[in-house]
Amino acid sequence: MSTDEKFENNADKLGGKTKEGFGKLTGDKETETEGQVQQGKADLKDKLDDAKNTVKGAVDGLKGDNK
Repeated sequence: MSTDEKFENNADKLGGKTKEGFGKLTGDKETETEGQVQQGKADLKDKLDDAKNTVKGAVDGLKGDNK
């Protein structure tokens, strides 16, 4: 994940937390849920990127062993 992608993902998490908090404060369940979903999407992006990097590292390791 590039630095820009990490920044954007962290911004999504923060925005989701803000939206969730605002929804709780105003009693707007829809806004609260939207914030939770936004945070969930950002967390999923992080996990997918971690998995991608793990697979890439394993493949690179295997390629290094074959040389």
